[in-house]
Amino acid sequence: MEKLIIIKYGELTTKKENINLFIRTLKHNIEQKLVNYSIKIIYDKGRMFIKGLEKDLNLIINELQEVFGIHEIIIGYGLDTLELEKIEEVLLDLLKIKKFTTFKVETKRSNKKIPLTSVEISQKVGSFLLKKLTNINVDIHHPELLIHLELRNNESYIYFEKIKGLGGYPVGTLGKGILMLSGGIDSPVAGYMAIKRGVKIEALYFESPPHTSEEAKNKVISLAKILSKYNNEIKLHIINFTEIQEAIYKNIPHEYLITIMRRMMYRITEIIANKRNAKIIINGESIGQVASQTLTSMKAINEVVKIPVIRPLACFDKLEIIDLSKKIKAYETSILPFEDCCTIFVPDHPVINPDIKLCQEYESLIPYNELIFKAIKNHEIISLKSQEKPKYQDIL
Repeated sequence: MEKLIIIKYGELTTKKENINLFIRTLKHNIEQKLVNYSIKIIYDKGRMFIKGLEKDLNLIINELQEVFGIHEIIIGYGLDTLELEKIEEVLLDLLKIKKFTTFKVETKRSNKKIPLTSVEISQKVGSFLLKKLTNINVDIHHPELLIHLELRNNESYIYFEKIKGLGGYPVGTLGKGILMLSGGIDSPVAGYMAIKRGVKIEALYFESPPHTSEEAKNKVISLAKILSKYNNEIKLHIINFTEIQEAIYKNIPHEYLITIMRRMMYRITEIIANKRNAKIIINGESIGQVASQTLTSMKAINEVVKIPVIRPLACFDKLEIIDLSKKIKAYETSILPFEDCCTIFVPDHPVINPDIKLCQEYESLIPYNELIFKAIKNHEIISLKSQEKPKYQDIL
């Protein structure tokens, strides 16, 4: 008998022809997550098995709960036999340390060469336990203890409890996206939602010193590090937006400041995305939440890029977003009182229905192509893993 972890795939099983890619990617992501543990992973299209747990079981379970693509995490026991008599003896030994008065046996028999059906195996094992143990009864509706048996190929597995996984798709199976990461509540949650759908993200932050502080930058680094738990690693691109923002403030009517600023941000993000082979831009916009997030504003801002812009939170309300922020443990960081460049120079009455032709006319007042080129040329990249210190890299 061997103690092991059984991984159930859930949504991955719908992939049919592409399932091998999804499972191989999941295996790779788990290996990256558990790189500090001496484990062995084997898998097929139905299950994944992690062996060599030793004393690190609880730590490994905690790590696996941050891996997308896992439907359920199960602590089980593997036997190199399909003989019911041997399975029953091992099960009896395992039950000696458990306290229960009612039970039910559920069997999954993927090896159809076994002559008994799943129901017949459950009945036989249940009868054996009733004879061997005292003061217990079968309860098929509400058992205190649910005993799972799986008979596969030439081996069998016993387990009692399931731990819910994050679900979703393994990170990287759906390509790469660039997350526009501010210091607020919304964008880290949007990043988390994109990662859940298999998108590997890199993040981009616009700083505007001296108008924004070093504390604001460190806050965003902390948020990126939180997201790296689910993404394995995140590269954070830091763009100095000061010259662009000051040029906008000095030359453009103030009601259009936010709209033009966002258009510049989108242009920069698209260039970074193309350089990094990313297929989409991701942001935390929610319809109607602020002036730049009305449908008309979104259309005017989107107009400057060809790359798709994904808004995972578009139809979420603020309370729903806050709940998710707390779930991923980003909320306390997000509410730290350090302003980012989206919150400085905010006009009293920003336009909520901007005119695209006016946007183009106002933008012609500043040499934005030159400023964008300079900002990208001199930008900073930080590589982040959740358990490591930031690593600073050369610019693109």
